[in-house]
Amino acid sequence: MTPPFCNVALPVPLRATFTYAVPETLRGTVQPGSRVLVPFRKKAMVGVVVEMAESAPHGAKIRELTRILDFVPALTPKLIELSNWIAAYYLAPTGEVFRAMLPPVTELRSHRQIILTDAGRETVDSLSGGELSPGLTPEETAFLSRLKEKKGTLPLGPAARLGTNPSGLQRLRRRGLIELRETVQGRKPRTQRVIAWKGSRAAAEKLTQKEGQEKDNAETPLGNAQGRQSAQIVGREERVQELLETERGPLPLPQLLKLAQVTRAVVERMLRDGLLESWEEPIDPTEDPFDVGYSPPAHELNAEQESVLKAIRARFELGEFGVQLLHGVTGSGKTEVYLRAVQETLARGKTALLLVPEIALTLWIGRQCRSWFGARFEGVAVLHSALSDVERAREWWRVRNGDARVVVGTRSAVFAPLENVGLIIVDEEQENSFKQEETPRYHGRDVAIVRAKMEGALALLGSATPSMETYQHARNGKYELLTLASRVEDRALANVKVVDLREDFQHRHQASPISAALQAGIHECLANGTQALVLINRRGYSWSVLCRSCGSSVQCVNCSISMTHHKHRNRLECHYCGSIQQIPKQCPKCQSKYVYFFGEGSEHLEERLRKEFPGARIARLDRDTARTKRQYQETLGAFAGGALDILVGTQMLAKGHDFQRVTLVGVVSADSSLSLPDFRAAERTFQLLTQVAGRAGRGELKGAVLIQTFYPEHYAIQDAVKQDYTAFFERELHFRRMMAYPPFTSLANVIVRDTSLEKAIRWSRQLSEYFSPHDGESVRILGPATAPLARLKKEHRFQFLLKSPKRSVLTRVLTGAMAYCDAKEIPQSAVLVDMDALSLL
Repeated sequence: MTPPFCNVALPVPLRATFTYAVPETLRGTVQPGSRVLVPFRKKAMVGVVVEMAESAPHGAKIRELTRILDFVPALTPKLIELSNWIAAYYLAPTGEVFRAMLPPVTELRSHRQIILTDAGRETVDSLSGGELSPGLTPEETAFLSRLKEKKGTLPLGPAARLGTNPSGLQRLRRRGLIELRETVQGRKPRTQRVIAWKGSRAAAEKLTQKEGQEKDNAETPLGNAQGRQSAQIVGREERVQELLETERGPLPLPQLLKLAQVTRAVVERMLRDGLLESWEEPIDPTEDPFDVGYSPPAHELNAEQESVLKAIRARFELGEFGVQLLHGVTGSGKTEVYLRAVQETLARGKTALLLVPEIALTLWIGRQCRSWFGARFEGVAVLHSALSDVERAREWWRVRNGDARVVVGTRSAVFAPLENVGLIIVDEEQENSFKQEETPRYHGRDVAIVRAKMEGALALLGSATPSMETYQHARNGKYELLTLASRVEDRALANVKVVDLREDFQHRHQASPISAALQAGIHECLANGTQALVLINRRGYSWSVLCRSCGSSVQCVNCSISMTHHKHRNRLECHYCGSIQQIPKQCPKCQSKYVYFFGEGSEHLEERLRKEFPGARIARLDRDTARTKRQYQETLGAFAGGALDILVGTQMLAKGHDFQRVTLVGVVSADSSLSLPDFRAAERTFQLLTQVAGRAGRGELKGAVLIQTFYPEHYAIQDAVKQDYTAFFERELHFRRMMAYPPFTSLANVIVRDTSLEKAIRWSRQLSEYFSPHDGESVRILGPATAPLARLKKEHRFQFLLKSPKRSVLTRVLTGAMAYCDAKEIPQSAVLVDMDALSLL
């Protein structure tokens, strides 16, 4: 008997589920993990069924759920178990955890199909005459027979007319006799025109004949000019033929025009002449339309890679949960190991998940997967936030239906509905972007490890600069440490040099983001025909706008932070709340006309480089220039293909990319993050400098790195120059032990916030009354104090910092704090709990 009630989690900031009655017509179809439409207050909301219930809370007014959205439960039992762990560990409302897990709810039509399985066919084949199958009703037996007559596949609508009901279908599914599939149908997919060489002997003879005619024309005096023009046309056509016939094969039209450097008219003429053929092809959301010929070079595994892969295979043989840390220097071939590990996983009949920290890296890894597994291999799905809602939903359901066995994605892809997971890879595991900065504030790496434990899978963490916590676990034996100490093909690490900006100013007597050494290095690159990468970890034109008279800066109206000057857009922007202001002509406080733009950002640096190297091909890659997947692809593809000489960018360029012709990397303002009020400042500086240094010298050409700094003696910079992770780890570990910071303690950041300063202060004092008795040896509580960002998005903010050597103690205290807030009627939305906080601002 199907329970008449269900508990539903809704995407609201409340740590509770809500009970609804299941209508008679829907009983048997509603299951844990299904999305349902329910009435909530005065509106309808989409929620997730957490569990079925035999009874409702006593005295409560129970409303009926409106309808079920998924015929197949959207979430697997393992994902529901994972969501419960996230809600408990990160003290997040269950409904908001589900919202982070699920694909976007879009106005899409679902195509629902019933498919007869092999077991179902065997059941039908074993019956003779009017015989009934054991355990099946006459209606269910007849339905299976009719389904076989319909070639084993039937849409749900016609299936309902064959004499079965939803609960009967679910019984057949549980017995493994049928499979229920749900696919997303959105707008008609976009198509692209693909061009191919016709390949016939007649086409080749026609082009040869044209070459002969142009040669004859060029030999007559009157035909010289016309002949030269015709020869140029033939040359362009030969370039197109070489690309399509020899080098690349069929190509999308925009890509062909870019690679062959011809106009559309040339291609249209060749189509009319019968030299080419074309057709329309749907655009795959996982394809890269600006693929400019990058293909990951195939390497024979060296001894270190073989040893690492052997250790991974040994873990697979055990068939149980484990965590391995792959610590490999930049350029050591970690990606090659990842792909072979995925291949091993697929060969064992399991699925694999590969997480990367940046959307840009999903494009590169996705390209390598297509190169490795074949361009037409349909088992790879890509999940990240740059996809449209329709694309994300379509990819998500491909995974849920088992059509994709490998998922590549960013942080949220850790919730991909894969089943039978055998391997979860987290590349660049130390990156802050794996930490969600809004509720639920989970860490993608840690959730990946917990999911691997639930699945009995292997979690493989990879990095050239592991986080302090991860490397400490590896040293203590909690994780297995695998090492790649040298680059592939024994290539040397880039030569790193520190440029002391104090000395540079003394010699040049001018402040410039481009030092004399960096200027000379770029000149050498341009002369040799190689490429340069210049990193500055601030976007915009200037950091802030200052008044030279009174010294005040132009602040955001919503946040206690300076506005950033964006010259191209001719405005000031807040990078926290997104507010916009016009550039002031005078100081808002003292009305002085002496307004000064202070500090350089990536936009400013690009402008300076264009002035100093007018003949160079320069582009910039940051959040301002690459707001869409297509813009990412265009810029990265152009640089990888040699169409650019210098690429300027923020930290998104520091990770994972494999640019073969980059011989110089310049780091501008390398020490800017050292001044932040954060105990992780040195670790982040070291990681960033080491990662960006790894972008140079990855091909056959030797590389050099120039690090510009005002603090060359700082140990984070000194160890980054030597690319000596172990030395940095030991020095930083001593500081962390002395100050009782992670990895020696667990850390939680609690923020009390409200638009009313009076309420924020009152609630902070009330919460302090709860925390005070707990402040002792087991838990150290700092605060309340004004947060470093005292005001953010119009809200005043006060901070508590909790440290404990035992995570369980910290969780118990914080759980009690949430209950205390409920008792004191402090709104749950006013108290933010960030467990394992990475940012203390």
